[in-house]
Amino acid sequence: MKRRRILKTNITELTVEKLSEILITESQKTVAVCNANSLVRSYKDPTLQNILNNFDICTPDGFPVAMASRILYRNNQKRVDGFKIFNNTLTKSEDTGVTHYLFGNTEEVVTKIIQKYKKNFPGVEIVGYCCPPFLTIEELANEKYLKDIIEKKPDIIWFSLGFPKQEKFINYLNQKYSISSNLVGIGFSFDWTAGTKYKAPEFVANIGLEWLFRLMQEPKRLYKRYLIDNTLFILYFLRQVFFHR
Repeated sequence: MKRRRILKTNITELTVEKLSEILITESQKTVAVCNANSLVRSYKDPTLQNILNNFDICTPDGFPVAMASRILYRNNQKRVDGFKIFNNTLTKSEDTGVTHYLFGNTEEVVTKIIQKYKKNFPGVEIVGYCCPPFLTIEELANEKYLKDIIEKKPDIIWFSLGFPKQEKFINYLNQKYSISSNLVGIGFSFDWTAGTKYKAPEFVANIGLEWLFRLMQEPKRLYKRYLIDNTLFILYFLRQVFFHR
């Protein structure tokens, strides 16, 4: 798989289908889904930049990142977002024996996901979950939160802790523990899958307006992220196009 430098982050050139295949058939992979906000924060934070660039796979989660890859490298890169990765991989793993574990978010959200899959895809094996309170990375690495994971040895662990906490936690686990699971950070995708939050229609996301759909739902939480970081992404990207390509 080719890795393409966008701003200062190495984004993997792949499809949702290919990533699902990797997660189902391989092990010990670390995966981050990267949108414009992720790349801007990585650009400004060398520590975070180093963490992301040491992941096995960083996907182009949003329209701006996928478009940047197409412009810079003349490929046909599409969005490889957390929602599609999560749901495509779970459905493809039905009746294969591949096991899943959900880490983060709230018990309400996670139980809705489990109930949904039990009803619609009973052959999908979700073997456990953990919804810890809001804690630091070091506090999350407590035995009471990790014991179940270590004992059950799931094939894939899905993290919904938000960026960059989930990526930092995945990096911490990968360095401190011998875990054979694939570790995937997908953030808000748990809420969309559970139906507790509304996801933008696919055609809206494909024309680059998913950010506006989300901003209208949560303006106080997201206005800085979208209005400032999206602007910075454009400026940093233009710098790469004209001076460092």
